[in-house]
Amino acid sequence: MTDYINIYRDELLKGVIPFWEKHSIDRENGGFFTCLDRTGKVYDTDKFIWLQARQVWMFATLYNTVEQKSEWLNIAKQGADFLLKHGMDSEGNWYFSLNREGQPLVQPYNIFSDCFAAMAFGALYKAVPNEEYALLAQRTFGNILKRRANTKGKYNKAYPGTRELKNFALPMILCNLSLEMEHLLDKQLVDELIEDVIHEVMDVFYNQDIDLILENVHLDGSLSDSFDGRLINPGHGIEAMWFIMDLGVRQNNAALIEKARTIMMRLLDYGWDQEHGGILYFMDRKGHPMQQLEWDQKLWWVHLESLVGLSKAYAYQPNEEVKDWFDKIHNYAWTHFRDEAHGEWFGYLHRDGSRLNELKGGKWKGCFHVPRGLMQVWKTLEKSEKRASKNSQVAPADN
Repeated sequence: MTDYINIYRDELLKGVIPFWEKHSIDRENGGFFTCLDRTGKVYDTDKFIWLQARQVWMFATLYNTVEQKSEWLNIAKQGADFLLKHGMDSEGNWYFSLNREGQPLVQPYNIFSDCFAAMAFGALYKAVPNEEYALLAQRTFGNILKRRANTKGKYNKAYPGTRELKNFALPMILCNLSLEMEHLLDKQLVDELIEDVIHEVMDVFYNQDIDLILENVHLDGSLSDSFDGRLINPGHGIEAMWFIMDLGVRQNNAALIEKARTIMMRLLDYGWDQEHGGILYFMDRKGHPMQQLEWDQKLWWVHLESLVGLSKAYAYQPNEEVKDWFDKIHNYAWTHFRDEAHGEWFGYLHRDGSRLNELKGGKWKGCFHVPRGLMQVWKTLEKSEKRASKNSQVAPADN
């Protein structure tokens, strides 16, 4: 696995980050363009809050963890300035999207705008200890917790009382967000939240009987035999498992790490397309036809999150099964998603691996999963290599 360290570092720093530095910055209005074609040309100027915030987080995190380059910090700060000026309504809720100038287009119905705004300003505060950043991150995080029971609030279109389901996405993201925000939050709150979200992910949404993670369950955790209740998103489950592994490390809980690794390996095996290769986007736990017509597409983020999860599993406990899976997914991703000619990665494939389109960014894909995934794999394997090298050194004999 050592060979992958340089491969992932170079892809991040030479192939991906320069693409976003060159093409995504709106120097006239602030913020970032995310709707970029293969060569980086802007094809739509709408700005989606969660992608704006993700890019602020990405460049702030590069500054905090890779190198304190002033260019990276300036990119993060200009994105944050745009968010501070335009991103919220009068009650502090984060809009879903804005036009290029910053006027709101879509109401703040989606809690993930808030999640990634909190994450962005939390990371930026580490780089620039500006109290405005800290207070905004803390206030946004508090709003997220208040909205947990009904994340869409007045924008929820479900009819109450008939088939009330809870969704996996927020407990999943809180596993990661709680660690990202830990430096700004009360320790007792973080400890209690971590225990709560671990329970939600590992005991409620992971169903031991079917050995899968569900996207939606009844409020009491029971199965729903419906389109939403049968829905499996292998990539979501795999991503959640590396979040859980990180929490297991924080808690020094080897059993939790091993359980997360085992579930991840099950999801990889379940989601892998035996005919064409790659991991399927959506699946039905009973094998019924899917409501999502895009169920058989292969998406960039699913494969990157799988590589992150496998790198962490290997770092915690090296074994050949994990390495073989990493090799297999690395080869698929590098062959199908990576664009050596223009930088960055394609996002969407047909089931057979041919490209659905050639966009590098849009409404859902921005400067996040590719660079975060590359950085996580690089740093995880590098840390593991250093630890192994240190452990292999023979201590000098006492004189």
